Amino acid sequence: MSVSALDRHIGLLCYLTKTGGIQGVIKKTSSDFIVKEVLVDGSIAQLVGPIASPVLGSSPVKQPYLLCILVKRNWDTLIAVKKIAGQMGIDPARIDIAGIKDSKAKTAQHITIEGGSVESVSKVNIKDIEVHPAGYFRDKMSSYFLLGNNFDITIRAIPTEKPKLEQQIAETTKQLNGFGGIPNFFGHQRFGTSRSITHLVGKAIVKGNLEEAAILFLAKHSQDEHPESMKARINLESTRDFGQALNDFPKQLRFERSMLIHLSEDPKDFVGSFRRLPIKLRILFVQAYQSYLFNLFLSKRILSGLQLNVAVSGDYVLNVERSGLPMVHTGKVVNADQLPQTNKLVQAGKMRVALPMVGFRQKSSQGKMGEIEEEIMLSEELKTQDFAVDAMPEVRCAGGLRAVLSPILDLKQGRAEAETEKNLKIDLEFTLMKGSYATVLLRELMKPKDPLVAGF
Repeated sequence: MSVSALDRHIGLLCYLTKTGGIQGVIKKTSSDFIVKEVLVDGSIAQLVGPIASPVLGSSPVKQPYLLCILVKRNWDTLIAVKKIAGQMGIDPARIDIAGIKDSKAKTAQHITIEGGSVESVSKVNIKDIEVHPAGYFRDKMSSYFLLGNNFDITIRAIPTEKPKLEQQIAETTKQLNGFGGIPNFFGHQRFGTSRSITHLVGKAIVKGNLEEAAILFLAKHSQDEHPESMKARINLESTRDFGQALNDFPKQLRFERSMLIHLSEDPKDFVGSFRRLPIKLRILFVQAYQSYLFNLFLSKRILSGLQLNVAVSGDYVLNVERSGLPMVHTGKVVNADQLPQTNKLVQAGKMRVALPMVGFRQKSSQGKMGEIEEEIMLSEELKTQDFAVDAMPEVRCAGGLRAVLSPILDLKQGRAEAETEKNLKIDLEFTLMKGSYATVLLRELMKPKDPLVAGF
């Protein structure tokens, strides 16, 4: 089954399932895509109502960090953090998160504020953002405390009759569960849907070409962005006049304008311009390129006929915690003699097949998968050592491993309802482990002809 040009652009070359797609549209409103963060102690960040107490053993007694629930609607996580910090009069680096959430959604997540107080948080007054104190905590928030995310999603404008819709969802879900979950691709929001350039910027940074990286981030335009933004980018691409661009770029392009302020003063200091951005965003560029490579590895594995729930000689495997999270530091390469016992553990859910996240310390797979990875690295003209990023070492990536499958937990399917005379809508609720994308499951169900039109 063919995939869209946008999918191919971010390394999604295929589907895992063979069913037809139900089509439809997601994220028509923010309430159609609700994300609630789940922590390792079972705490769920609620959109409304009382806060579970104590979250992660938090205390009313003052400690170094104030733990809060951040509820936002249609906000980019990093921009929301920056805005909150601005109103509190603190450095954004003092606010930590467990994970980045969808920007076109209503989301609830846990954050910590170093040195924060209930009184200081009460000053925050930002449209579509709420910050609710949950107690004090000894550590800053990080992915270490994150188990996963719960999703409540409405798919609208489904051009399918009710019996066929329910049958297609059931069959696709059956196939995915038979494999052990969804293919653990990185979803569209990792790269930016309307302007999918983060991995391109990351590649240029990794290759040491900071000027190319800056121009890509600032001037690479998309037909799907706001006309004023598109015009400003086109002008900058042709003129390379950073001072004029600073006048042209809309105020809402905050990160771009931060770079332009620096470049208008020092047009050759591209490293310095990137350092005007939050460190989390700088690292995100490089991680997006890692994610693109992983998507290619996983796509090519599927297309080559190698299974995701069966290890072959040369594959990496990971142990799985009782919680279901893969233990990314337990990776080992399996040889032929170990395969029978290893695959028993894989089938029992105690191990998972994994692929490399490319980095300067991470070795490739061996065997057939290693050959696939080597071919992709050659086509990218890339070496693992490039991820040391000599030009900007603070964003260097050592690499690691990522499971090729992610289980679908507690999937609940609502009744299909008529939305218009010709179209249906349906609600889905499910939970995925951290690092996995709801849109990857939705992609397998919907198989959208145009991900942008479909709301991805």
